[in-house]
Amino acid sequence: MTDVALAQLSDRLFVVTVLLYALSMLAFAGEQAARRSRRVAEATAAGMSLREAAAARTRAMAGAGGPTAYARAPEPAPPAPAVRGSRAGALGLLLAVGGVVVHVGSVVTRGMAADRTPWGNMYEFSSMVALMAVTIFLALVATGRVDRALGAFVMVPAVLYLGLAGTVLYTAAGPLVPALDSYWIKIHVFAAILSSGAFLLSGVVALLYLLRVRHDDQLAAGGTPRFPVSMGAALPAAQALDRVSYAVIAFAFPVWTFAIIAGAIWAEAAWGRYWGWDPKETWSFITWVLYAGYLHARATAGWKGTKAAWIGVAAAGALVIDYYVVNIFVVGLHSYGS
Repeated sequence: MTDVALAQLSDRLFVVTVLLYALSMLAFAGEQAARRSRRVAEATAAGMSLREAAAARTRAMAGAGGPTAYARAPEPAPPAPAVRGSRAGALGLLLAVGGVVVHVGSVVTRGMAADRTPWGNMYEFSSMVALMAVTIFLALVATGRVDRALGAFVMVPAVLYLGLAGTVLYTAAGPLVPALDSYWIKIHVFAAILSSGAFLLSGVVALLYLLRVRHDDQLAAGGTPRFPVSMGAALPAAQALDRVSYAVIAFAFPVWTFAIIAGAIWAEAAWGRYWGWDPKETWSFITWVLYAGYLHARATAGWKGTKAAWIGVAAAGALVIDYYVVNIFVVGLHSYGS
């Protein structure tokens, strides 16, 4: 195939990827809705309101008191929505895996068309970050660390990333500018892609943790959670979400650190200095400090849980600023990346 034909194939596979991810998101959302329907049915069979059942479940997970009325109630027969939820979740997982396969095909053909590594501009970087985020999520699901129903929340930013990449940030396949044609820049950018995909996932999980904690706190106070806090009822326990967010950041932080070091080595070769406080360098460092602060907060007794989660969310926000705001709106030595 010619380079033009490969580039066209890559673009078509990209569109198919977005479609598969969007359908996966809808399927996972269907599983979330079915789980809530099942909880309503179980609470009704136990003679309790949904709020009372959720409160009892929350107390049980927190280890408060003995067996609750909800725990003593006989198990009702599984209602139809639960079956549909299981099928919807399996379909969402299948669509996500298929989306990753097609996405890899889009990335590979893009690289073949440009005759280089396929992460030389913002379009390609955004595509790769979304691919990494979804791939890491699927790996965590496969190892039993993450509930697959969280895919509804993971796919939203992935689809938005790809939507922005395919419209506003799209760039035709072509060679790199001379400053980017370096061994170290390939390593630097790939490390940034891998860590950014993981940080994107951790940011989503940290937000879900805060949502779940807010939901549980309102129930404990005798209140009735309303949308969007009410979505916390269908989420895993707060402790489980907290562990996932921490594990992903603990994995990604050293990779991000290496990305900064590799970038400094490349900068010395390209510009004659390792660090010059360019806007991109500055925000990369701010992001590094925030994630380092998160890990330090997790090791400090007074800053675990909600406080640490807010730091994780702030760090994810800094990462978005580092990539989109700085690259698009701020003039600096990294402006060619747009």
